[in-house]
Amino acid sequence: MNKFLQSAMSIKEKVVGYRRQLHQIPELSMELHETSAYVKKTLEKLGYKPEVLAKTGLVATLEGKKPGKVILIRADMDALPIKEEVDLPFKSQNDNMHACGHDMHTAMLLGAAEVLKEFEHELEGTVKFMFQPAEETLIGAKAMIEDGILEDPKVDAAMMIHVFSNMPLPSGLIILPGAGASSAASDWFEVTIQGKGGHGAMPDTTVDPLNVIAHLHLALQTINSREAPPSQGLVVTVGKMGGGNVNNVIPDTASLAGTVRTFDADLRDFVEKRIKEIADSTAKTFRAEAKVEYRRGVPSVVNSQDMISLARSTFTNLLDNKAVLEFEDLMPGGKMMGSEDFAFVSQEVPSLMIGLSAGNSNEDYKYPQHHPQVKFDEKALPVGVAAYASLAYDYLMKK
Repeated sequence: MNKFLQSAMSIKEKVVGYRRQLHQIPELSMELHETSAYVKKTLEKLGYKPEVLAKTGLVATLEGKKPGKVILIRADMDALPIKEEVDLPFKSQNDNMHACGHDMHTAMLLGAAEVLKEFEHELEGTVKFMFQPAEETLIGAKAMIEDGILEDPKVDAAMMIHVFSNMPLPSGLIILPGAGASSAASDWFEVTIQGKGGHGAMPDTTVDPLNVIAHLHLALQTINSREAPPSQGLVVTVGKMGGGNVNNVIPDTASLAGTVRTFDADLRDFVEKRIKEIADSTAKTFRAEAKVEYRRGVPSVVNSQDMISLARSTFTNLLDNKAVLEFEDLMPGGKMMGSEDFAFVSQEVPSLMIGLSAGNSNEDYKYPQHHPQVKFDEKALPVGVAAYASLAYDYLMKK
C-alpha cells in the first residue's frame, strides 16, 4: 500500500471523529468561532502554531528540513443555513447544516497535517494549510488573500478537494478536471422598476411595475437562448421577483433579482451589458424606469495543466488507474455551473481543484449537496487525507 494511504488509514477513526464533531457545530460565513477554535486546538495538539486570518480563518505551516517551493492546500469550514433532516447520532445541534461537505474537507486537511508531520524530515520546501471561512458566501478566500495567506513565505502552487455525494460511483474515487476553467464565474443582479402606483380598478392612471418585471423576466431569458453560443455555457437565472402587498393596489415599485454563471470573460462582460440594456429598454417601453445593481462575485477556478499532470501521476501511484477519473467523463464539457471562491487563489498561483466521490447514488446517498437530507460516506475520508498529503509531498519533492 502507498505510504500516504497507509498512514491515512492508520488515523481513519481520528479523522472520522474530527468530521463528526465539526458536523455537530455548523456555523455560517465568517462567524466560525466554535469551528475555528476546534480546528486551532487540534492543530496545536499536532505540533503546529496556527495563525488566525480573516477573522476566523486559520493558516498552519510545515517547513521541511531543506528549502524549496511552497504549496498551499485548502479546506473550507463554513456551513449552510439549512435545517438538517437526517437522523444521525452526530446530527447538527443547531439550525445550520454541513450540507456541502465542508466538515469532510476540514477533517481531511487536519488528517493531512498529521500525515505530513510524519514525513517532515523528508520534505524539501513548505506546506501551508489553509482553513477557510465563508466559501458559501464567496468572500472567505479573498479575505484570506488580503490578509496575506499567499505571502511570507510566498506560495508557488495550490490545491483543494471537494467531496461529492449522490454520484453513481463508489466512494473514494478521485476526479480530475481538465486544464482551464472548471467552475463558473458567479455574479448577481437586482433590477428595481419605478412605476406609478394607483387603484387596481383604474390601471390606466398608473404605470404598473409588476407588468414591467413580468416582461423583463421573459426578455432576460433570450440572452441564453438567442444571444450566446450554446457551447460557451451560460446561466441567467431570476430567483426572486416581488412587488405590492394588496390585491387591489398597483404598487409604485417592483423588483427582480438573479444570478449569472459564465466561463468566458468576454461573455461575462457581454451579459452584464445586455442585462442593463434590456432592463432599461423594457422599462421605457412601458413608461417606467429601471435601476440595475450588478455585482461581480467570483471568477472561474482555473486549473493548471502542470498541476493536473502531477496529480494524475501522484494519484495513480496512490490508488490505481481505475480510481482516477476525469470530470469530462461525468459532467458535460468537464465543467460545473456552480461557483467556488478558491477561484481567487487560482488567479494568483497555479492551482488545482479535484473532486472526491463520497456517496454512491445507487446506495444510501440519494440526495445532492445543499439538500437537507444529503449524507456523505466517511469511507472517502482516508483517500482525501492521502490525496492532500501525497500531492503536496510530490509537488515539493519533484520541484
